[in-house]
Amino acid sequence: MQDHGTEVTAAGIARLAGVGRAAVSNWRRRHADFPKPVGGTETSPSFALADVEAWLRAQGKLAEVPPRERVWQQLVGHPEGPAAALVHAGCALLLVHDRPTLWLEASAGSDERLAGLLPAALDQVLDARFGPGPERAVTTPDGPRLLASAPLLRGAAELAAGSGARKAYEFLLGRHLDANPRQYTLTPDPLADLMAELAGPARTVLDPACGTGSLLRAAATTARPGQELYGQDSDPALAALTALRLALSTDAAVRIAAGDSLRADARTGLRADAALCHPPFNERNWGHDELAYDPRWEYGFPARTESELAWVQHALARVRDGGTVVVLMPPAAASRRSGRRVRADLLRRGALRAVIALPAGAAPPYNLPLHLWVLRRPERAPAQPGLLLADTGQFAGEGRGGPDWRSVRETVLDAWSAFDRTGRLDERPGPARCLPVIELLDDDVDLAPARHLPPPGATGDTGRLTEVRERLDETLRLTAELTPEPPAAKSAAPRRPLTTVGELARGGALVLRTGTNAGHARVPLLTDHDVLTGTGPSGTLPEGDEEPVLTEPGDVVVPVLGGGSVARVIDDATAGAALGRNLVLLRPDPAALDPWFLAGFLRGTANHRRASSHASTATRLDVRRLQLPRLPLDAQRGYGDRFRALDEFERALRLAGRLGEQLVRGMYDGLTDGTVAPG
Repeated sequence: MQDHGTEVTAAGIARLAGVGRAAVSNWRRRHADFPKPVGGTETSPSFALADVEAWLRAQGKLAEVPPRERVWQQLVGHPEGPAAALVHAGCALLLVHDRPTLWLEASAGSDERLAGLLPAALDQVLDARFGPGPERAVTTPDGPRLLASAPLLRGAAELAAGSGARKAYEFLLGRHLDANPRQYTLTPDPLADLMAELAGPARTVLDPACGTGSLLRAAATTARPGQELYGQDSDPALAALTALRLALSTDAAVRIAAGDSLRADARTGLRADAALCHPPFNERNWGHDELAYDPRWEYGFPARTESELAWVQHALARVRDGGTVVVLMPPAAASRRSGRRVRADLLRRGALRAVIALPAGAAPPYNLPLHLWVLRRPERAPAQPGLLLADTGQFAGEGRGGPDWRSVRETVLDAWSAFDRTGRLDERPGPARCLPVIELLDDDVDLAPARHLPPPGATGDTGRLTEVRERLDETLRLTAELTPEPPAAKSAAPRRPLTTVGELARGGALVLRTGTNAGHARVPLLTDHDVLTGTGPSGTLPEGDEEPVLTEPGDVVVPVLGGGSVARVIDDATAGAALGRNLVLLRPDPAALDPWFLAGFLRGTANHRRASSHASTATRLDVRRLQLPRLPLDAQRGYGDRFRALDEFERALRLAGRLGEQLVRGMYDGLTDGTVAPG
């Protein structure tokens, strides 16, 4: 069956054959009949997938290719591009899901027959799920376009037969999003779930900047009978992908439109029960000049620099009286002077109900502690309006890991449910409080929770300080027990035969691998920062053509930048993570090398000095030049036991340092805010 122009890169060929990219390069040089490039560039050529498969099969080199990998290669090599291919595949999967008999009838026979019958069948299912008319985001592909996609559609249907249409589409879409991280702004699932819970159950839900549909999908988990999901996105291809995603993951009526909601609103007559929104941040060209007299600006005309306040008012204008709006906002929107008049009117009229500061790392951009604004379209002016302020910054994850979402969710929902029932929150030490609106209506109208709440971690919680002190005492006792005995009297250093890591690798005593920053495995990424600080894997592995290196227990990982003498032995908790950039992995043969002996000698200061080179701005370690003595395995284990004990001591010292910093900061904050007495 002809694959209609699907192309594959050298990395894709390596995956198909189950080999490394170097093997593919060797085949191209050694075999004159290897398929010639049909596209790409001179340095990164692409080949016809059908020709490559035929050559691999003839040479006996074609591995058993997982169906998902084959379909993915067909998708990325599609002549119209992966986004268009995903739309075609999503349409076919929706047909398989909703009308399986129609798919079976259309797919029986040749690709030409499939392309001829499919448009009419797709029209039926797309009209039923998205409504008739030209305004829907998903249009029916015509026959010639579907002919080019026929192998992809058949492959996607095979995936659906095994895992279901929804999971098949989620796999393909998720891999596409991972492969293009800069093209799409994602809303993490835990944040989307929290926003949907704050909005509460709703029959009609709107997301005017729906992106990949995470917020609408989260709202559909609390679906009511006859639920309707409305969305709009300025990217037509993304709007189509999102519509298909929602149609495959929920039974709700899906109404997604393409276009800019601020400039070309497709839902002017809608009055939804709830609106969720993760708008684009810091946009200057949002329509300030042409929308000056728009009726949506009930609370004041937003300044050119306040695009987020335009999105807030747009969402409020599209919900019914009493409807709830939850918007993800940059922290600056709570305090910029250019937005103070709009913020003040939102407060006076009782529309803005809560401002919640999230931990850093909750959503992109991950370096900022973003805010959630919870609003409600006023039915009547509240007698004594108040604003709930909450700060969950204390639940940020260590290092580069994500937040403690369970604690964030419990804290936010507990405070919001109490405030939403009564309009007030009883004063209590903690990360949330209710302030009368009159106290906030000053010259700045600064609504940043950090301005009005105790610092995270202090909050006058003497019980927490007591707990930290107890943990510190226990850690210090452990540290004392682990402190190494003083060395014996100084003696001449023994002269031992030495070898290098490079020699051990050439002799087969260990395997040396270098880390990457991309791959096709969906696993955590061990970064150089994690190795240097002794924390768990905190990175994510972007989608790419490289083959990731996965860690195993007993591996020794060494950072090559920074000049520090560090080597880490992988334990069961860290095993399975992908190796990140600027890391080298050494996998010793257990019959020849003890991993703790290896790691310990690699940490020697003099050893690092000999093996390091210095550039103008950095120090780089050549791991192959690191030395260690030639010793029998029993002698290695003696050293290894001592090095392992030193590692435990070092970990205890690090924990004691972190606890000590928490205790000192908590005491300073408690003494200065009056919750800790000086005597």
